[in-house]
Amino acid sequence: MTRTSLKEMTRTRDIKLGHLVMEFATPGIGHILKVAGCDFAFLDLEHSGFGYETAKSALRYFEAAALPTLVRVPAKDYQFIARACDIGAEGIMVPMVGTAAEAQAIVRSMKYFPAGGRGVALGIAHDNFASLAAGQAMAESNARTTLFCLIETAEGVDNADEIAAVDGVDCLWIGHFDLSTSLGIPGQFGHPRFLEAVDKIVAAAKRHHKSLGRLVPSVEEGARLFGQGFDFCCYSGDVWVLRDALSSAVSRLREACKP
Repeated sequence: MTRTSLKEMTRTRDIKLGHLVMEFATPGIGHILKVAGCDFAFLDLEHSGFGYETAKSALRYFEAAALPTLVRVPAKDYQFIARACDIGAEGIMVPMVGTAAEAQAIVRSMKYFPAGGRGVALGIAHDNFASLAAGQAMAESNARTTLFCLIETAEGVDNADEIAAVDGVDCLWIGHFDLSTSLGIPGQFGHPRFLEAVDKIVAAAKRHHKSLGRLVPSVEEGARLFGQGFDFCCYSGDVWVLRDALSSAVSRLREACKP
């Protein structure tokens, strides 16, 4: 199976399609997403209830399917970020990034010397338990880890250009529900205030040659966002895809079986 790293993906504006996993971290999930045509997986630790032991196993399932995976950590704290890197997360998504200083602190938490201050643990999951010289292992890890900054607050919008300019930030990702809520218009994605905020984030990413990402609820919305400049489109999540497909089928079957 072919595999392109997340870092390589962020260097092009070609479309990258993925899926959010927040419920079914099962042994087959990586191969299911891969044969469905996904380019990446998005494993959520913020809202799912998954712990790091579950995440460590799930990352191996995705790795077995040659599917690059980004992990959304619960918060901006060093312990969450560095631990996700240690268990093998290739991409790190951090919620509520509001300033360039926060983005810089996240980079330091993800990267080994000389790019950061992450605590050194070698020969473990993140480097496939290989025995490598320290300098080589740390350099390879620094080159591999990829940062997705989640812009989902009014503060993040105001500072989007400065965040995008930070060396080590690879992608700006819009958290649309939280962003609309922070702007005082929950769920109103057609509101001028929301559209203006999105335009500002898009402009910042383009100005600094960074990727753009978002969770998309439909094919039509994904295509529209790609036209706007979003190259990472994460189509829905495991819970909603199963619920909606099953609901539709059960309803149609029930109707067809009426006497």
